[in-house]
Amino acid sequence: MSLKPRRVDFDATWKLLKETLEGVITCGSVQRVTWNDRFSDVYKLCTALPEPHGDSLYQSTKEFLEEHVRCLHQEIISAGEEHMLEMYHKHWERFNTGAGYLNQLYGYLNNTYIKKQKYSDADMNYGVFPVDADCLLEIGELAKDIWKNVMIDPVKHKLVVLLLQEIAKDRTGYDVNQTVVHSVVTSFVDVAEYKKKSPLELYQEIFENQFLKETGEFYRHEAARLKADCTCSEYLEKVIQRLDNENFRSRKFLHSTSYAKVTHEVQTRMVADIIDFLHGECKDMVEQEKRKDLTNLYILLKPIHKGLEVLVKEVESHIKQQGIQSVVSLKNDPTFVEAMLKVYHKFKELIADVFNNDQAFTGALDKACSAVINHKPQNSRQPNRSPELLAKYCDSLLKKSTKGVGDVELDEKLSGSIIIFKYLDDKDVFQRFYSRMLAKRLIYSQSASMDAEESMITRLKVFPSFLMMSKQYANELCLMEFILINVWSSYKLCLDFLYSVSWLDFLYSVSWLDFLYSVSWLDFLYSYVLVRLPVLCVLAGAWPITQQNNISFHIPQQLEKSVRLFEEFYNKKFNGRKLTWMQALSNVELKLCYLKKSYIVTMSTFQMATLLPFETSDSLHFSDIRTSTDLPEKELVKQLQTLVDTKILLTHENLVTENSTLALNLTYSNKRTKFKIMAAIQKENPQEVESTHSAVDEDRKLYLQAAIVRIMKARKTIKHNNLIQEVISQARSRFSPSISMIKKSIETLIEKAYLERVSGTTDEYSYIA
Repeated sequence: MSLKPRRVDFDATWKLLKETLEGVITCGSVQRVTWNDRFSDVYKLCTALPEPHGDSLYQSTKEFLEEHVRCLHQEIISAGEEHMLEMYHKHWERFNTGAGYLNQLYGYLNNTYIKKQKYSDADMNYGVFPVDADCLLEIGELAKDIWKNVMIDPVKHKLVVLLLQEIAKDRTGYDVNQTVVHSVVTSFVDVAEYKKKSPLELYQEIFENQFLKETGEFYRHEAARLKADCTCSEYLEKVIQRLDNENFRSRKFLHSTSYAKVTHEVQTRMVADIIDFLHGECKDMVEQEKRKDLTNLYILLKPIHKGLEVLVKEVESHIKQQGIQSVVSLKNDPTFVEAMLKVYHKFKELIADVFNNDQAFTGALDKACSAVINHKPQNSRQPNRSPELLAKYCDSLLKKSTKGVGDVELDEKLSGSIIIFKYLDDKDVFQRFYSRMLAKRLIYSQSASMDAEESMITRLKVFPSFLMMSKQYANELCLMEFILINVWSSYKLCLDFLYSVSWLDFLYSVSWLDFLYSVSWLDFLYSYVLVRLPVLCVLAGAWPITQQNNISFHIPQQLEKSVRLFEEFYNKKFNGRKLTWMQALSNVELKLCYLKKSYIVTMSTFQMATLLPFETSDSLHFSDIRTSTDLPEKELVKQLQTLVDTKILLTHENLVTENSTLALNLTYSNKRTKFKIMAAIQKENPQEVESTHSAVDEDRKLYLQAAIVRIMKARKTIKHNNLIQEVISQARSRFSPSISMIKKSIETLIEKAYLERVSGTTDEYSYIA
């Protein structure tokens, strides 16, 4: 084929081309040679001399296609409504395929003649020209446009009615020709796909809108019927089934852009329109914990705007009610922690299983647990005991126990305590009690494991709420960590003391007989120094202990040498430090050798001091013991009463007074050869709890004052309500301050001249620099 332009007889060439077009558009048989010749004819017409015949070719092809589609239209009309969809489908599929081939045959015309005169996509998208402008279309697009105008527009209403009838049959269980329906529906999209700006306009205008309307009407009646005939549980299951069926039906018949719209329409008619009915059933389902029904209800309500609000509130209320019922009788017992954890894990698993860990329901769980844990009876002035009981629970886990908790179990229980801690409003109260109990465990050697102690403090340090706390509060937590470090350093100090003891200085305080039976001189020193005087040397500022109640007494002669040696060692090692003995917190192991069998008894230093005078006498008067120990009368009565209660000492009245005479119980016996007498200082008492709460209150006052000053310094002037809200926001991670406490702090700062009321107002403050 020559590519050189030449003169061409349009009519003769068109006659040949038209014959081939009829075969192509009907998907008939066209020989390869004929196809190639017609392809060349298109080229010749577009490059003919003296003038190309592109315009004539375009117009003639358009007229040919219009005539062809009119003929098809007549055939479809003649087929009647019963066969109209099948006939339409048959002709459309053939025409659409043929139009594709035709577009290839006219490739040269499309690329040279049409594209040069056609509006660009940018022009169409950005509105330079109207979308429906009478512009030239590529031959494939032209064929579909003619199909729309000549075929679809005249019969669109009939087609849509027939389509809706077929889909309605499918809904009621009748078999329909899925291929035919889908083909007709998608033809509404295919004929306009060349329109870049609104390719779905025809589909939506003539079919989708009507389909959604009838779908909504169908399911409105279906919802009314099911509601009247079914229980709520059955209704939920049937609605989910209808949704699944309609989603599947959408994928069989509709364009993909309609899927979500159809689902929304069904949800609106079957769920949103009767949401009051569903909400009315929420309470019963939640209270009875009907998991299957709750799952179905959640699936249906989640897509609805604000559909879950009532269900979430009911779940929160139910968890709160269950939690209060579980722990109300245990509010004075540390086991309330395990009872609360049982409730927490139960509903955490339910939320994961039923509500797929939806954030709204996990939030409800958090609110409910917080309400239960921080619950206080109405009109009660007593502080909430949850922080104290949680600290006691941790204390029971970390103490030495005969029960013996395994490492894995201990780790799980400590993790559980952090869950409860998360919900505490008064975290500062917990910190106070926990640090005091930590100190007691270490002082009285009751800690089961230093690793466990470190693990618990680490958990508190990495807890998110602690990370957001003030620098001061973070420092308080670090002090607990420092306490553990202090214990290790104290152990090392005791070893250094052992190796520093002068042999000659120690000869006067030992028995040579004991030395002969010792394994080595180191064991000998160890038995007389380290065991006799295992000093826990701590920094006063780091430990939650006070020297106000420290009681001085006459140190027994048996300990004087060891105490003197340690003081000399310490003063030499740490020049300038003051060493204060906290005898009230000290323990000793005393061996009782006057009975039929020997006993090793762990007791307080004061109790030991009251027993040692009995080495020279079986009975002593109260005044003699007081002279020997130099203990205050009240303290001496308390210590002697403990020994009488344990039957180690005897008195006629069983009640120790200043006139009592006490005697050794020479017939004392115990099943255990090694046991402990709990000192009064180690026991929990109401005064100590009250003093802890008082200390927390004082800390809170200072914290609030500091927070108010920081806010005022930054804001200079601020309204009363805004100041209250900012203070609450800053203190929330540490405790929940009351409005009255904040007001008192504001008044205190006004008295201290840190801020003042703005003149002429009663609810605005200004900062005094």
